[in-house]
Amino acid sequence: MKRKAMNEQNHTIVVTKNTGEKDVFDAEKLKTALRRSGATEEEVNLVEQEVLKKLYNNISTKKIYQIAYSLLRNKSKRTAGRYRLKNAVMSLGPSGYPFEKFLGRLFESRGYRVRVNQIIKGKCVTHETDVIANNGTEQIMVECKFHSSVTQKSDVKVPLYIQSRFLDIKAVWEQQSDLQGLKLYGMVATNTRFTEDAKDFARCAGLKVISWDYPQGNSLREWIDSSGFYPVTALQSLRKKDKELLLENNLVLCRELASNKQELRRLNFSEGAIKKMITEAEHLIS
Repeated sequence: MKRKAMNEQNHTIVVTKNTGEKDVFDAEKLKTALRRSGATEEEVNLVEQEVLKKLYNNISTKKIYQIAYSLLRNKSKRTAGRYRLKNAVMSLGPSGYPFEKFLGRLFESRGYRVRVNQIIKGKCVTHETDVIANNGTEQIMVECKFHSSVTQKSDVKVPLYIQSRFLDIKAVWEQQSDLQGLKLYGMVATNTRFTEDAKDFARCAGLKVISWDYPQGNSLREWIDSSGFYPVTALQSLRKKDKELLLENNLVLCRELASNKQELRRLNFSEGAIKKMITEAEHLIS
């Protein structure tokens, strides 16, 4: 009865975030995340009620996620796949190179021509860049900061460093005839979050930044949702080593699988496994 009483007054339940910080459980945040995943109102209400039954003080947000994800899997693999999107992006590692390729694909979905892993000569030194994106109006030098843990943040040293590199490259770009009239920007992209100092410096310096949930209305999560470009790491039917094999062979997006059956066969996936992953991918991106 005690737990039930606490659950009925869920505002009194304290949860432990991945960072170790404490916060009060907010059912609206859970419901918002479920709706973003495409869950119906019936599914949202069902998951909320089941989660409320299992809440207890100091429950981890990871545990809440696991409960919700387990319930969604039984209702809709498509919705469950979208709900676990953040974890899927966290799985684009550990080297970070798959994240760079994935970000390049996201820029392509927004109408940019993209080059990944380029050596660019600056005014003072040569730089290895992660992504160069050009849409005919602007050219952006993008540096990716991939973190393997959700508790890690990119602090102010990151945009400070990237801004200095961008200015060195910009000095050369401004002299190039093919770039005349284009707006030139530097950008930092991370799969987790920035500290407040990092965001403040970026705003002041004119450096673009994008993280999982920032800036509001134009975050990494929203780029993925609007494009439908879901990474292969979102697929439940694949083992971790299978996902790594696909990424190593430049198969980054779920939407790329159906048109690359021959490549999947070359990688020794069985016909049954190919059919299963393509079916799940099509449900996810539909």
